[in-house]
Amino acid sequence: MADQPLTRSQRNAARLERQRQVEQRYRKARQRNVLAKPGPHQLAVVLDNLKAGFNVPKIFRSAQAFGAAEVHLVNIGVFDPAPAKGAFRKVPARFHDTSAQSIADLDARGYRLYAMDAGADHSLGRLQLHEKSAFIIGHEETGLSFDPAEHPRIERVGIRLFGQMQSLNASVAASIAMYEYTRQYAT
Repeated sequence: MADQPLTRSQRNAARLERQRQVEQRYRKARQRNVLAKPGPHQLAVVLDNLKAGFNVPKIFRSAQAFGAAEVHLVNIGVFDPAPAKGAFRKVPARFHDTSAQSIADLDARGYRLYAMDAGADHSLGRLQLHEKSAFIIGHEETGLSFDPAEHPRIERVGIRLFGQMQSLNASVAASIAMYEYTRQYAT
C-alpha cells in the first residue's frame, strides 16, 4: 500500500509538534546556559536582530570553538539549539531587548566594538584588534538595527571579498571575525 499524502490538517499538526519540540529544547538549553563559563578569550559576539532559526545556533558553535567569552542576543526569539551541537550550553548568553542595551553593557566593561559591515572602509584582516573585542553582526537581510554613525566608539569593519558576491552569510562572517581575533590573540 502506497503512502498517502498528508492532509493540510496533518501537515499543520506535524509543524506544530516540531515547533513545540524546538521550544522545549530551547527552554531546556537556556536553563543550562546559566551554568556556562566564558571561554579563554576576551571576545564577544553581538547578534543584532538575527533570524532566530537560521544563523544563531551556528554562531554559538563557532563562538565555543574560538573560545569566546559570551554571545549577546538582541531581540532574538526561540531557536532550535540542536545545530549548535551543545555550544549553547557552554557559551554564556546575554539577552537584550535592544542593541543599545548590549552596546552600553559591553562599552561599560571596556570592550572595543566592531560592527561587521560589507560596505565598511576598514578591512578586518588589516586591522589590529583590541584584546577586548566585540563583533556586532546585523540581520541577514536588513543589517544593523542602529546607525553606527550615532555610536562613534563603534568601528565599522568589513571582510575583503574577491568574487562577485557582495556579502557573506551572517554565521560565516561571524566565524571569520572570531578566527581573525584568535589569530591575533591565541596563545
